[in-house]
Amino acid sequence: MLTITHTHEAGTIIDGTSKGDGSAEVLKANRWRWGRSIAAWYVPNSRDHGPNRHRIEATAAALREAGFEVETVIDDTTRTTAEVEAGKIARQVDRVDALEAKAERKSAAADAAWEAAKRDLARLPEGGEPIKIGHHSEGRHRAAIARADRSMGRSVAAQAEADRAAERAETATHTTGARYNPVTVANRIEKIGADIRRVDRQIEADRYDPETGYQPASDELKAARAKRAAPRLAELRDQLAYWEGVRAQQIADGTATGYTRQQIQKGDLVKIRGNWREVVRANVKTVSLTTGYSWTDTAPYAEIQEHKRP
Repeated sequence: MLTITHTHEAGTIIDGTSKGDGSAEVLKANRWRWGRSIAAWYVPNSRDHGPNRHRIEATAAALREAGFEVETVIDDTTRTTAEVEAGKIARQVDRVDALEAKAERKSAAADAAWEAAKRDLARLPEGGEPIKIGHHSEGRHRAAIARADRSMGRSVAAQAEADRAAERAETATHTTGARYNPVTVANRIEKIGADIRRVDRQIEADRYDPETGYQPASDELKAARAKRAAPRLAELRDQLAYWEGVRAQQIADGTATGYTRQQIQKGDLVKIRGNWREVVRANVKTVSLTTGYSWTDTAPYAEIQEHKRP
């Protein structure tokens, strides 16, 4: 028996598979991936999202056709955005710790490989003495050169692995900070707001009739659409409230500026990415800026670092 389960926290995974039982081919064909850390197949990007019922049902049907018994257990309960973000931050802390430990192991291995290479190089004849062809030392000399060459190759490879591990660990330490960057947070708020408006438009959209073309949707159809979209809308609105709270706190703390159209006028100077620019026009969501050429640039208000009025 194979069991496909979905929860908001763990995502969509399948239990009961074993190596060589034929399930891997079916799961790969349905775009599942093997998770080494969880020792199970999973649907990518399913954690912290609602269930993709179409893929779950298609996978279950394909597995049954291949001769497996399959059951599905779907939990539609969602967590709040605050819980989701706390989980992401905790997982990122664990990931940083694991990557830093790996970097330390790789660095130690690189040091050991370098010491071994130095020992093998030290065994070569001093002064770069050439191989004496036909001499009884020829075989020993060639073996020493080959051994030193292999050791140096292992040392170089080990150092490259250590550098990659250290780079990954360093990058991971900045992941959460980048996610909460004030400009990133402002852009995320804009995107979530756009997603909410798109779902609202889909609820109110005209229906298409093959004979008469587009017609206004009936109240019953709108109600049915709203019912289907309700979980997604609730999730999006919770996300919007969370990130708006984060931005409000950033503005209060001074880590975000929070400039708006009401504060910016034509002719003002604004600092964008470290450079002062003159405002040509204050738009609804962006400011148009001089470039020194015949055209202008635009930047969102969230990128304004400082503001001066002539």
